[in-house]
Amino acid sequence: MVRNGKQYLESLQDDRCIYIHGERVKDVTTHPAFAGISHSFAKLYDMAADPANEMTYTTEDGTVANKVFMMPRSREDLAERRRAIQRWAEATCGFAGRSPDHVAAFLAGFSSYPEVFGEYEQNVHNFYKKARDEDLFVTYVIIPPQVDRSKAAHEQEEKYLPVGVLEERKDGIVVRGSQMLGTSAAVSNYLFVSCITPLKPGDEDYAISFVVPLNAPGLKLYPRPSYAMGKESVFDYPMSTQFDESDSLMVFDDVFVPWEHVFVYKNIEATRDQFHKTPAHVLGNNQAQIRLCTKIKFLIGIARKITAMGGTDKFPQVQERLGELASLAATVEGMLLASEYECTFDKYGNARPASRFLYGIVGMQDQVYAGVIKILRELVGGGVLQMPSSYHEMVNEETKDDIRQYIRATGVDSETKIKLFRLAWDVIGSEFAGRHQQYEMFYNGAPFVVRGHAFRNYGYHEPLELVERFLSSYELPKA
Repeated sequence: MVRNGKQYLESLQDDRCIYIHGERVKDVTTHPAFAGISHSFAKLYDMAADPANEMTYTTEDGTVANKVFMMPRSREDLAERRRAIQRWAEATCGFAGRSPDHVAAFLAGFSSYPEVFGEYEQNVHNFYKKARDEDLFVTYVIIPPQVDRSKAAHEQEEKYLPVGVLEERKDGIVVRGSQMLGTSAAVSNYLFVSCITPLKPGDEDYAISFVVPLNAPGLKLYPRPSYAMGKESVFDYPMSTQFDESDSLMVFDDVFVPWEHVFVYKNIEATRDQFHKTPAHVLGNNQAQIRLCTKIKFLIGIARKITAMGGTDKFPQVQERLGELASLAATVEGMLLASEYECTFDKYGNARPASRFLYGIVGMQDQVYAGVIKILRELVGGGVLQMPSSYHEMVNEETKDDIRQYIRATGVDSETKIKLFRLAWDVIGSEFAGRHQQYEMFYNGAPFVVRGHAFRNYGYHEPLELVERFLSSYELPKA
């Protein structure tokens, strides 16, 4: 089954426990902090349900599902999957980092390489099929809270700061603690909970992975401040109002998890291997790079349009900066396509995007995004600061003539210019924009972590062979 947007919104009305500004949220689909993003995601489900968008496939079991759940078995499958993910990314301009396709990729990766999960293998298969066939929105929390980062989980001053096993029962486990960073958790259906940071001997109580519905008793969400609240129009804040996906601290106040929802239990090795031995991490990051590619294209489109509007695109120095943006965008896209073209196949027949190219660009993501934003800031200039305070000045009889007269461009009316510049501000200068720069900087963790992925996956045997071959081509001269 592929859900439509109405069915998705109805699934969120389940009495989940979310507190923001000291009050419990009654309905995320109507609350001003979450209405924008929930309805934006609903549009994605409508897109997938429309046969014209070619976003469904026939599964291994003969059901019809969204292509974001695909287990790619060929280069052609990867390309087909990419085109589906790209359609969703274009609908959010690449600004929804935890849209429903992200963790769908992880679930497909888990189920396609079952040996990692041992006795819990069938649980993984069953939940993957449930999520796929019910078209569920699953997001994750896989990072412990930042209380004392110098200590392992079991060394913290209190036992249940990171989420861990409190009690084992015949029918399941009870977990207590907290986990971050629940991006889009407020508007998802299920939460995948685990730990991607390295665990040490003694951390067994925290070496778990499981899924839990968002309305599970004892599960509480504490979102950061909303960047959508207080924004009265899409015209003034087109990104903040529609794509603020929210990030939440997840608190597990003695949450019961039935055994059928447990994937890993007190196993440090399996907790690590579920991400990196299975295709999960490469498929999840492949989705992330498709999104990033779209996001950067969108940003350089803003730059190109603004410079053309002001006539500065005729200046050589501006063309140089636009060319630099083009180079950055082409690098991201080229590495994405190279990872697909040079895909490898594991023993289960899974097509995995080539790690050399995938992690090569993942390792540059923080620099690339920051570089694009810096250049866009330069090209936008001070004009972005001289916009009216809101759309009201554009419609108020006492002020609209001044706005029309003085905030415009040659051949471009006031409304068109302000609309574009308000969009530019919302991606470079608003709270929403600041969050996105921080978000992309730490998308895969600290810089040493993401560079570590590139280091481990490049394949240094080729350059070393080149050097060794050249060194062996000449000798020390004889006396």
